Amino acid sequence: MPHGHEHDHDHHHEHHHHGAGQGAPDWADPADDRPLSVSRRRFLAGVGATGAAAVVAGPGAAAPASAAEAQVRTTNAWGPRRYLAGDHHIHTTYSPDAMYEVATQVAQARRYGLDWVVMTDHGGVAHQKLSIDQITPEIEAARRAFKDVLVYQGLEWNIPGAEHATVFLPPGRRTVEVLKAFEGAYDGGILADTGVIARSTSSEGEPYALEALRFLEAQVLSGRVPIALMLANHPARRGIDSPHELRGWRDSAPGVAIGMEGAPGHQAAGIPVEQGGLGDDRGYYGGAPSPDSFPGYDPTEDENPYRTYGGFDWMTAKLGGVWDSLLAEGRGWWVTATSDSHQVHLDTRVQGPLDFEQYGQKGAPVETGTPQVRGDFWPGFYSSTVVGSRSRAYVDLMRGLQAGEVLAVHGRVIDGLDLRVRSLGEGDRRGVTLGGRTYVRRGDDVEVTATVHLAGGPNFSGEIPRLAKVDLIAGPVTGPAVDRDTMTAPGTQLVDTFEVPSRRRGTFRVKYVFRDVDGPFYLRLRGSDGNRLTADGGPVQDVPGDADPWSDLWFYANPVFVDVL
Repeated sequence: MPHGHEHDHDHHHEHHHHGAGQGAPDWADPADDRPLSVSRRRFLAGVGATGAAAVVAGPGAAAPASAAEAQVRTTNAWGPRRYLAGDHHIHTTYSPDAMYEVATQVAQARRYGLDWVVMTDHGGVAHQKLSIDQITPEIEAARRAFKDVLVYQGLEWNIPGAEHATVFLPPGRRTVEVLKAFEGAYDGGILADTGVIARSTSSEGEPYALEALRFLEAQVLSGRVPIALMLANHPARRGIDSPHELRGWRDSAPGVAIGMEGAPGHQAAGIPVEQGGLGDDRGYYGGAPSPDSFPGYDPTEDENPYRTYGGFDWMTAKLGGVWDSLLAEGRGWWVTATSDSHQVHLDTRVQGPLDFEQYGQKGAPVETGTPQVRGDFWPGFYSSTVVGSRSRAYVDLMRGLQAGEVLAVHGRVIDGLDLRVRSLGEGDRRGVTLGGRTYVRRGDDVEVTATVHLAGGPNFSGEIPRLAKVDLIAGPVTGPAVDRDTMTAPGTQLVDTFEVPSRRRGTFRVKYVFRDVDGPFYLRLRGSDGNRLTADGGPVQDVPGDADPWSDLWFYANPVFVDVL
């Protein structure tokens, strides 16, 4: 396997923009007053540093029989699109442990730069019977009041046998009907309350989860709804989302079960007490093994799967870990970052007085005049899931999320990323971007170019974050694992690290070439402010009570797959 690296980092400051369609406003449009909105930012790949290496893939990954066949499989072709920032995990007064009205959450999301949001109140008996019907007109009113924000209706599903998940649909005449039917038949809390399963998280619930996802996919295939999506929330928090369950969800309904929260919400929980915070765990990731936890997630002195690492879930953050084990099979399994906003840090309101089980809501929050110390941020205040979309339409945004054209960002450590991966030989010379699949001829070189748009202003801590480095990670695609509970990808490696000059502004451009490729592989990017790193440059396990989220910022980009003919 040839090696060698030639670095020639391009430090030019020019911005390159592609239009997102006729009449689309420029991203600097002064009429857009959202300070961190990225919906108008459109990026073209630049040129940058050059590296040379090769990834050797193992057996088991079936390549297309011809270039024509491979062309059909090429997805997410590189080119112009618009990027919409959002949050798929937000709660309202229609959750027993949350407090804000829909309009409040949407207004705050808009204030902090988001283009789309999903209302995801907790599933359960009272929610299914009472809350869905009550929240629906509030969501419709918010759509009318905030026309520049896409407001989706969904729920936080208690996955039978596992954790929670976002489930959501686009607006439509069947949306409420399908959500109510889905929740009533398949919510783990309801199944446990009615005696169908022992506990919401007990293993006998697993078949119901698969049936539930097939139900949603059937609604799409029958034409009742145009699209339905599910993303697993805080997957490692309690250790009850086993690797075989993740694989089962994806296999049962590949058009619906598309990924997981790479970074959970509740990030404010890590703010130390001396800084006015709770002094808890980021994401409330303070759990330990329980009877329903997967035994392979065994905490040791050196590694604890139940903790976050740089604010990201262990499944995502560990190099060669659970996420990489899925990617090494060639599975598109995407990661996101959300707020999970329930009750916001330093807000002066408290929950309303209503009994949730009786009314299906807590009522309007009550003003106290006193800032409350809590674990949540407003949507968009800290976390952002940026999605490439053909347009601002509801279904198009969901298609972009489904296709994996997704970037997970904390604390505005970057404003955007344009990734292009293409063949330098006889394969796909146009190339693909985030979440895409391209192809090359055996022995071809594969070029990776990325333009990182650095923070153009302060984040909501008041500081301008500085990106210190970008990591390129890659691994062979070896085909389906024999053991469905496989949670490592030994072939995945940190290929190269590109350090960002401290005075760099505008854009930072990276270029790398995989030489003489002889097997299928995938690649992905991550980046950090460099404040807290392990000896090998990875994220450090967050310290309970001392994990200021603003001082340890990361982004994770979703992968690109390269097939070899």
